[in-house]
Parts: sequence; structure tokens; C-alpha cells
Amino acid sequence: MKTITIIGGGNSAHVLIPLLSRTEMRVNLLTRQPERWSKNISLDYSLPSGEIIENYQGKLNKISDLPVDVIPESDIIILCMPVHKYRFALDRIASYLNPHKKLFIGTVFGQAGFNWMIDEIVHNYSLSNVSMFAFGLIPWICRTKKYGESGIVYGAKPINVAATKPYDEFKELDEILFNNVVHKWFNHGAFKQADNFLSLTLSLDNQIIHTSRLYGLFLEHGGVWNTKEEVPYFYRDFSNESADILKGLDDDYSLIRNEIKRLYKDKKFTYMLDYLSLDNETNLTSNTTILETFSNSKTLGAIKTPVVEEEGQWIIDKNHRFFKDDINYGLCIGKWIAEELDINVPNIDNLLVWAQEILGDKIIENGKLVIDDEIEKDPFKYGVPKAYGYNQLSQIID
Repeated sequence: MKTITIIGGGNSAHVLIPLLSRTEMRVNLLTRQPERWSKNISLDYSLPSGEIIENYQGKLNKISDLPVDVIPESDIIILCMPVHKYRFALDRIASYLNPHKKLFIGTVFGQAGFNWMIDEIVHNYSLSNVSMFAFGLIPWICRTKKYGESGIVYGAKPINVAATKPYDEFKELDEILFNNVVHKWFNHGAFKQADNFLSLTLSLDNQIIHTSRLYGLFLEHGGVWNTKEEVPYFYRDFSNESADILKGLDDDYSLIRNEIKRLYKDKKFTYMLDYLSLDNETNLTSNTTILETFSNSKTLGAIKTPVVEEEGQWIIDKNHRFFKDDINYGLCIGKWIAEELDINVPNIDNLLVWAQEILGDKIIENGKLVIDDEIEKDPFKYGVPKAYGYNQLSQIID
């Protein structure tokens, strides 16, 4: 029997726990809030209308806020948390990993150089038996129903992609993990193998969706509303202006993707896709415009824009993970790679200029990243390759 430890309490954790504990796996949970978790976790498989198709009951073996209680016995570890917290979590558990045991460490969302993060702890803690994996996109549309007790899943993506290192570990992981979190329960969603982790890092979803929408709301409304009721919904009210910004960002990334493919013709980048191709490939849709990817969604409509109240008004929440995940561990990575390739990316630049004004950080000046001093002070603040000690593009071509 394999022991799998989930770190974090995000929406995905509320899906993984019931599904994996029903497949003869011991499931542990490492969380900073163990008192809020029940050992019995329920998952509703629901239609967008609210009709429940099936309910899955799962059970946690151990719940703890101490790595020593759950990490040494783990065969598989999965991170379910905001991207910018990955490195903190990995650094926290690294000294508790069993160096004599084969171990898989992965994440349900691997678009920010997850392989660099694992290589970092392997090097810093002299680990030799660690393999890694990352899903390209979160494989389900899911929500937390009641934190620590129940979740809702609205189904799975028809096609899922994962990268593994070593490359030939994919088959084993597909049998013991990938199949057991999607296809076994939904009869579709089998995983395909990405050629490398860079394909996931440069196939953009959240990083350009969240940032373009926030920037669009700022340009259209100033990012300020007098009442909460006036705040547009994040996806349901997705505007043409936000869609144009998203397209501009994706066009910049296409320049990066295409140049990497040109320079490294000996490498495969099968799943390094532009935004619309990625959406259509994984969802088996045929959307032709960016707005269609949101207007045709039956499950994203209820998601609200992240705002906080300040002096009687509602403003965009600058402390939300959409900034820390998608700027610090998103667009900044794209900008770093673009500079290495000597490619002009005006849309990324414009958004970083806006973000630094909102955040009060110094990110970009005269079209160049200026975060070296910040990396020296806090190496976990930004996810650019230089933060891991990589100074040339060739060092990140896995």
C-alpha cells in the first residue's frame, strides 16, 4: 500500500483525498490548520445545475501540521496550494524526506518551473532518490464546499498532460496516480506525457488570464467601485478589453515559444501551446475567440473579482495570489526568458509596469527586469530562473 501525503488545503486537496483514499492508498495531510480538518472527507460530483451525480467518501490516515509526522513515511507527495508557496513548502519538508526511499514529489499545477524547485531541494539537501511530476493544468473544475470536510467537482478535463523527471517514470506514475485521480472516476481525462517541464511553464493559462483581467478592470474602472455589488464578475463579465490584453500577452509568449522551438530543434515541445490551442486541446472544444472560452463555460460564472474594502470603497486586492502567483511566478519568468532571447515583449512589459505601481515593488525599468537586489534579499519572492542560480537560457532547457 502506497502512502501519499497532500500538502495544503486548496480546492484540489478536497478532490484528491476522497478519490485516492478509495484506491487502496493511505492518504496523509500536512496542513497549517489541522484542527479544521475532519478525517472523513466528502466529494460531490455535480452538474453545473447543482444536481449530484455521485458522492465519494474518503478518509484521511493522518492529519498534522508537523512534517515529521507524515513526510518520512510518504511514497508520493502532492502540493495543493498557491504557486508562490511551493518553494516555502518544499524547503520546509526537505530535511524530513527519507533519503533512502524512492519518492515522487509533484503538484497539480506545474506552470512555474516546478522542476527548478525540486532540483533546488535535491541540490541543497543532497537528495538522490527523488523523482518529480507536474500536471500541466488542474485536471478538474472543482470547489471547496466546506473547508476541511467536503468538496465539489464538476467533472474533469477530457485531456490532461503531465511531465515527469526522469522521463521514463511516466508509466509507473500513470498507473499508481494519474489514472486514479481522473480516468478511473470520470471515464475520460487520461493523461498524456509532456516532453519536458518547460512546455508546461510556457503553456499559459492562469498567468495570462488572471493578470489580463485584473489589468482590464483597472483600465475600465480604475480598479475601484463604490459598492461591492458594482464589482464585475471575474469571468462572467470578461470584457473585450480584457480579452485583447490576454491576446497581447499570449502573442508575446508565442514569440518566446517559437524562438525556443527554432533554437532547440532537437527537442520536442508537443504540448507547449498558445492559449486557445491549449484550451481547445485539453477541453476538446473549438473556440475561435478568447471570449468564447469564458462565455461558454458553465462553471466559471459565479467566481467573483478579488476585492477588499478600503475607506468605504472596494478595490482590487493587491495581496491576492493572482499577483504573487501570476506576476512574481508568472510574467516575470516570461520576461526573463524573453531577455535571454533578446525578444521585445511590449504587452508583458506594460502589465509589469502596471503591477509594480499597484504593488509598490520595483520590477521593471526601461524595459528590463530590475529584481536582482530583491532576489538577493529574498530568493523566494520571484520565480525567475536566476533565483535558482540559472544564468543562461540553456540551463533551463530540460
